[in-house]
Amino acid sequence: MSIDLILLICYNTVNIDYIINTLSHTNHLATGQLRKRTHSMTQKQQYVTAKEAAQMLGISAATLYAYVSRGFIRSEAAAGERRTRRYWRDDVEALRQRQEMRRNPTQAAATALHFGAPVLESGITLIENGRFYYRGHDVLALARSRTFEEVAALIWRGAFATEGLFPTALPLPFPPMLPKLPPIESFQAALAMASAQDWGTYDLSATAVSQTGARIMTLLTAVATGHTSPQPIAATLQQAWTPQQPETIALFNAALILCADHELNVSAFTARCVASAASTPYGVVLAGLAALQGAKHGGHTERAAALFQEAATAADAAAAVLSRLRRGEGIPGFGHKLYPDGDPRARLLLQMVETIAPDAPDLALAQGVATAVLQTIGAHPTIDFGLVTLARVLHLPAQAALTLFALGRVVGWIGHALEQYQLDQIIRPRARYVGAPPAAQ
Repeated sequence: MSIDLILLICYNTVNIDYIINTLSHTNHLATGQLRKRTHSMTQKQQYVTAKEAAQMLGISAATLYAYVSRGFIRSEAAAGERRTRRYWRDDVEALRQRQEMRRNPTQAAATALHFGAPVLESGITLIENGRFYYRGHDVLALARSRTFEEVAALIWRGAFATEGLFPTALPLPFPPMLPKLPPIESFQAALAMASAQDWGTYDLSATAVSQTGARIMTLLTAVATGHTSPQPIAATLQQAWTPQQPETIALFNAALILCADHELNVSAFTARCVASAASTPYGVVLAGLAALQGAKHGGHTERAAALFQEAATAADAAAAVLSRLRRGEGIPGFGHKLYPDGDPRARLLLQMVETIAPDAPDLALAQGVATAVLQTIGAHPTIDFGLVTLARVLHLPAQAALTLFALGRVVGWIGHALEQYQLDQIIRPRARYVGAPPAAQ
């Protein structure tokens, strides 16, 4: 029996101690073979056979083929088998959920709030086939070719026109010296003070909301850097954080664009709920920040940073990863439900970081952690891991990864608020009561 097969069997039986003791002694060939086996396992999870798809949907093979021909389910030739096709599990599952919604609307509604069927319409972000798009534009291309301000205009106005949108100076008095607070709390304190002085925020017309959003972005950039600047936001961050490295402007710009929106995540949904009540854009952003700082959302960056610390002090990256698995803990910064083949945001960020600092020790550490995670659980880095890698390689201030995440995501929250203001409909779902019945009168 080959060494890599032994490792795989041991992992599947949760014998993590054995893997820790063995990984350091396996040769490069065994590592490569294990990576191929892990990739094969991931592929099996992503696709289903015709028989499995038909069983999941409760239909005949002929009906399955009809769904494929109508574009409801994607299929492709199975590897190494010319006449056998495999079917995308996500498409089959989405169709199954739609069927369940028709049969049992109550149950469908209960599951919709956790990666379930869409619950509202939005024209901002499309996530499809491992890529994502802002108003029809591939975001990876935008991150390399457009400024953050242009992408904000695209999300808010539907075009790249920035004329008259972003102020060249802070239009409101800069907040007095804030106490030494973490970034999110500093943003919240500054917003609370500024909102009381910005009377324009009560105008909820599309043009006014976009302008308020730009003022908020300018304010939060000043809070993050400690000074105001007429420069674009990415350049302002570079001047404050990496003044001797002008090449990092492109990296900061890309990070902000990649973080700008991601469909209906928890902070975007929170922002829409607040906007549906006709709260001001300041209230929308304050609510979004409250959601973003949670440990299961943007606050996940702190957990990813902790993994870096563990890997830096361990014998090697694999030992740190497997030690977590042995304790029954997850691996923060890896595995995104919407991207089974890897988060494209993280992939691009890590590529750009490597271009700027190919020999950075923290980049090597990040690559070691990513390799160890892929070999053990087959998971790929997420945007959280990418942001933390960027921050460590560039030696940015504490919690800079979360700061970048928040600055970028403000654009999306304002975009969702604009949609909700235009809809002019309060979000008020009903709850299914499961408590004690009313007492008899």
